[in-house]
Amino acid sequence: MDIKYVTAFSILLLLNEKRMKKIFITAFFLLITIISGYSQTLLKPNKVFDGEQLHDNWVVLVEKNIITGVGLQKDIKIPKGTTVINLEGMTLMPGIIEGHAHLLLHPYNETDWNDQVLKESPVERSIRGVVHAKNSLLAGVTTIRDLGSEGAGYSDVYLKKTIEEGIVDGPRLLVAGPAIVATGAYGPKGFHDGVEVLLGAEEASGADDVIRTVRRQLGNGADFIKIYADYRWRKGEVSQPTFLLSEIEAMVQAAKSAGRYVVAHASTAEGMRRAIMGGVETIEHGDGGTLEIFTLMKEKGVAFCPTLAAGDAISQYRGWDKSSKIEPERIVKKKESFKLALQSEVDIVFGGDVGVFTHGENYKELELMVEYGMSPLSALQSATSINARVFHLPNRGRIQKNLLADLIAVQGDPIQDISKMRNVTFVMKDGIIYKKE
Repeated sequence: MDIKYVTAFSILLLLNEKRMKKIFITAFFLLITIISGYSQTLLKPNKVFDGEQLHDNWVVLVEKNIITGVGLQKDIKIPKGTTVINLEGMTLMPGIIEGHAHLLLHPYNETDWNDQVLKESPVERSIRGVVHAKNSLLAGVTTIRDLGSEGAGYSDVYLKKTIEEGIVDGPRLLVAGPAIVATGAYGPKGFHDGVEVLLGAEEASGADDVIRTVRRQLGNGADFIKIYADYRWRKGEVSQPTFLLSEIEAMVQAAKSAGRYVVAHASTAEGMRRAIMGGVETIEHGDGGTLEIFTLMKEKGVAFCPTLAAGDAISQYRGWDKSSKIEPERIVKKKESFKLALQSEVDIVFGGDVGVFTHGENYKELELMVEYGMSPLSALQSATSINARVFHLPNRGRIQKNLLADLIAVQGDPIQDISKMRNVTFVMKDGIIYKKE
């Protein structure tokens, strides 16, 4: 027997009295279970949303970090010694998969983007990122796709590493590293040509250069590649396409040959079209999308991440009073493009561009998806099973046997009232409970 078990047993015997022998032996085997890390937990909520649909009176059995039983309790063999957690009045569901975040950014009404990139060091931003990651996890976000470090190099790669090593608490991360922009097309802007400015992404031009940049970023730890298919060439101008179609195709081919994929920031119809035809897997923002463009996305299997909450937040930072009946042009365009996307039946990715607004308030995107025309059920599917499929994550996003035990619970039924997602009362990631209220 392992020395740690012998030591534990010896201590118990020293404390033992004859009449307490049975109690102490029982305690010994319980201690072995704890030391071994072996655990089984039965979760008993009122309802279970499995990532696709809602079920009444289901229970979920977790062994270590894997779901091993799902369904009615009478149909599941519950091992002896299983810990039972009653989630009375709650709906249990897969952990939220946030599709567009920037853990190294914080709200622009606290510090504008230029000053975050130019004045906050990567060390400071990484420390903020640790706090943001924990707040996200406690809000029920168990996986995040981080869409670029915005001038902080590969700090997102190392934040992911520290979470995986258990140094800090946070969601599972998929990270893009610095992201890639066409030469001259990104900021901060507004400086004369004699000033060398730290950019929020890495510049590249021409087929050879963009391939080289993709390979470098993947080699440095990026899980996927983010490109800017359009942007403002000068401060204050409207966005225009940046990369040529041939450049986008070269980046996609380089990423695919390494078993990775490319996503694109794109807000103009032409920028979106080039990205789609170039082979990217998701389009981020898409404010200028037309029905023709969204239909093309549907045909090509490209998913759409609308980032509604970011547009809403920025409009408020610029003075929009949401209680007024007059909506800014940005919000009008967002609503129009989202309606067209729903009409086309393109896959909708849940992702709010969180970092523009407060980390841990990811629910805002869900609420706006519903407000702009999506059903609560579809919005929750987007945040769980659809994101898992689009992001190539077959081991999560649903409550199903043999998948990861990334589970959360909220009071009430969020399919009837999406605002229930504001208050996540139970969080389990990888079989470990991080929150239980």
